[in-house]
Amino acid sequence: MEKIKIGVIGTGLAWERLHYPAFQELPEKYEIGAVCDRNREAAEEWGRRLGLHLEQDVYQDYHRMLARKDLHAVDILVPIPDNHEVAEAAARSGKHIILEKPLGATYEQAVATTELPDRYGIKMMIAENYRYSEEFNLLRRLVQEKKIGEAIFFIYHSTSCFPCAMDKDTFSATEWRQHPNYRGGDILDAAIHDVAGLRHVFGGIKHLSAFGVPQKDDFSPYAVITTNMEFLNGVIGTFSYYPAGQERQKPLIGFRIFGTNGMIYLENTNCGVVNIFYNDGGHEMVGFTPQRGYYNELLNFYHALIGTEEIAVTPDVEIGDFRTIYAILQSITDQDIVKVDRAREYAMV
Repeated sequence: MEKIKIGVIGTGLAWERLHYPAFQELPEKYEIGAVCDRNREAAEEWGRRLGLHLEQDVYQDYHRMLARKDLHAVDILVPIPDNHEVAEAAARSGKHIILEKPLGATYEQAVATTELPDRYGIKMMIAENYRYSEEFNLLRRLVQEKKIGEAIFFIYHSTSCFPCAMDKDTFSATEWRQHPNYRGGDILDAAIHDVAGLRHVFGGIKHLSAFGVPQKDDFSPYAVITTNMEFLNGVIGTFSYYPAGQERQKPLIGFRIFGTNGMIYLENTNCGVVNIFYNDGGHEMVGFTPQRGYYNELLNFYHALIGTEEIAVTPDVEIGDFRTIYAILQSITDQDIVKVDRAREYAMV
């Protein structure tokens, strides 16, 4: 089949550092045919870098780009408040969609985004790289294969010092992230990755109970959150997310899964190895290549468009991650246990 000709909406850091390097590895499958950014200079810079025609293939208005008949799909990398609106316009134009998480700035927008594929007859992949990463797929397989017997409980601690990076060349330096116009701030933007990873490994969540330490900084309503979770499969555990500080001691707490016959340990997503410790004293180390989620998601999207496989992370899958973040925020506010997934509904997804 001919290459998938794709248009890019949003040429900021997510495009430059995450999606574009993955596209560079798949030149036989994708052709970047147009770029759009509300900053005309940024769009033109990428147009020149990609060898595009500046007058015909570079846009400041994404609606004009979506009118192109030769584009098969679009890659949408815009600020969270714009996700649903841009995705709906792209779906209405008949383009297949790669959409960065989360599905919208509100739960209502997120639900509406899940309806777009059926309403407009297009395919949509949510670029949740943790669900496509080697490490979380490895953890999922080890749990399903009962490598440490029956999984019983977990500890997962994730630290991301947002204030440390606010004045550096990082995602934290963007104005819309420092002063977010969506509930949860960095918790919805970043902790949703960890939630996606947990749900990918263990499945749906029966209910949760969360606590948070309030702060005045705009980037997040809480300096730290901690959440007790019970999954539908009976696994219980604690997830904590600390966006306002640092974890100095090594090795990190990381992600630890305890089973009847041993323990699985992932220090972080860049360490390159999953450790398996057995109750009889045995030990295995299973290697993985970090940061392969972006490549794997583009490969899945390509195969879905040519009809050889299904999209792994659809809006219907991703809505559960969004719902979990909102359940955490609700639990903190209400100081109560919150139900997340019902078994029947989750099985249908």
